[in-house]
Amino acid sequence: MSQLSTRTYEATLDFAKAMDAQDPLRRFRSQYHFPQHEGRDTLYFCGNSLGLQPVSTQQYIEQELEQWRTHGVEGHFRGEHPWVKYHRYLQPQSAHIVGAQESEVVVMNTLTVNLHLLMVSFYRPTPQRFKIIMEAGAFPSDQYAVESQVKWHGLNPETAIVEVAPRPGEETLRTEDIVETIEQHGAQTALVLFSGVQYYTGQFFDLAAITAAGHRVGAYVGFDLAHAAGNVLLQLHDWNADFATWCSYKYLNAGPGGPSGVFIHERHGNNPDLPRFAGWWGHDEDNRFLMRKGFVPMPGAAGWQLSNAPIFNFAAHRASLDLFVAATMPALRQKSEQLTGYLEFILNELNDRGERFKIITPINPNNRGCQLSVLTDAHGRQLFEYLAANGVICDWREPNVIRLAPTPMYNSFEDVWQLGQLLARFAG
Repeated sequence: MSQLSTRTYEATLDFAKAMDAQDPLRRFRSQYHFPQHEGRDTLYFCGNSLGLQPVSTQQYIEQELEQWRTHGVEGHFRGEHPWVKYHRYLQPQSAHIVGAQESEVVVMNTLTVNLHLLMVSFYRPTPQRFKIIMEAGAFPSDQYAVESQVKWHGLNPETAIVEVAPRPGEETLRTEDIVETIEQHGAQTALVLFSGVQYYTGQFFDLAAITAAGHRVGAYVGFDLAHAAGNVLLQLHDWNADFATWCSYKYLNAGPGGPSGVFIHERHGNNPDLPRFAGWWGHDEDNRFLMRKGFVPMPGAAGWQLSNAPIFNFAAHRASLDLFVAATMPALRQKSEQLTGYLEFILNELNDRGERFKIITPINPNNRGCQLSVLTDAHGRQLFEYLAANGVICDWREPNVIRLAPTPMYNSFEDVWQLGQLLARFAG
């Protein structure tokens, strides 16, 4: 596959068009539905919140509607994709996206449900080892899940939860501070739980270093990859993470409330004695329909399943996953670095002309995905509403941050250039 040129950026339409013309992934843009604004495609920079609908989604769902209409209950065992095995049709693509073996991943439930289920297995506090270390300002759902798990075990969140915050005057975390905190709490640490990409700042944490530090002190290490899966290159198996979970409705474009993916390292997935909450869809599939007592888990991550798959949601997810395999994560990441770099260049050009768009996302491309979080001034909300009125869909976070995510699967360099023109016009 050819690669995009790395020549110096230019804030011109000709440059943007030239970059798009040589983009090996340009064909994927037409495979997504864009919301319309005054008869044209919106400038959609909100894939970090809800990804666009693939054109193929309707076909994939209609196939399962036909399966249901034609076979009724026998659809579990007949047709091209028998429902009883449907989770298998999502494993190869999911493994590609997160850097895992196929047996280490499964799609099931939704994100926070899976986070709780995984903490059942991997947060098992003792009087000596009971602390959870996480980033300060984690997504609220993670905060609530961790707090409730701690309370469930009869512990005090004030003493059991350790949050790592940026240094005074800084917006993002330093890896050395995360590692130092893990080492400081050492033998009291039961679990290290971080996001992959921080939802507010867009920082991509050094997951390999965090995993190694957690394991050195004897803790389990897991990740919420809601903003990382489909966004950055992940190597969960090689990094030796114990577990991870992610949603599918952001970069993975599976639709609102789409199903969640789970990673469980093979050393745990093949340990049937590891405590877990059980359900019949995680039971040994060769004997599942004998309906006997005594839970025997399937090997790998599939042994954490509870209920049979919500087929229509899984079909929508499969439609999107197949596009990721066709595009490949390395190619998407390569375009992402250049596309996000172009947005950064455009914002810095505006700053040189007197505007003040402070990017709080790390400058180093290795430490971020495609999202740039822009700290605005007192007119930030006015700017956000102006962009919306002009067909830009992005994301506002209180008190004054606009999140912009040029997504490589369907955004273009011309999209970024047009956004820059609107920002310049707002500035007058």
